Amino acid sequence: MTALIILIDQIVNLYIWTMVAYIIITWLIAFKIVNPWQPFVRMALTFLGRIHEPLMSLVRRVLPDLGGIDVSPIILLLAVQFLRNLVIGLLAGPT
Repeated sequence: MTALIILIDQIVNLYIWTMVAYIIITWLIAFKIVNPWQPFVRMALTFLGRIHEPLMSLVRRVLPDLGGIDVSPIILLLAVQFLRNLVIGLLAGPT
């Protein structure tokens, strides 16, 4: 059971860190620091977008429009961490 808990924790950590990388890349593109047409940047943006955009679009549908501020990554990060803690707590059982 411990191996399953560690695996779930590592998968969620990987998802969180890839989301942070996706947020940083989109900021770098928005502030025109990185050229989005470079092959490596385009490949990374496409890969990370396919992983994170489906869940962020669900969050964006529920949230009200806040103008130019997108808080969906923050909400998604909090939700993923909450679900990780919930699942690990259920698998670990009462201690």
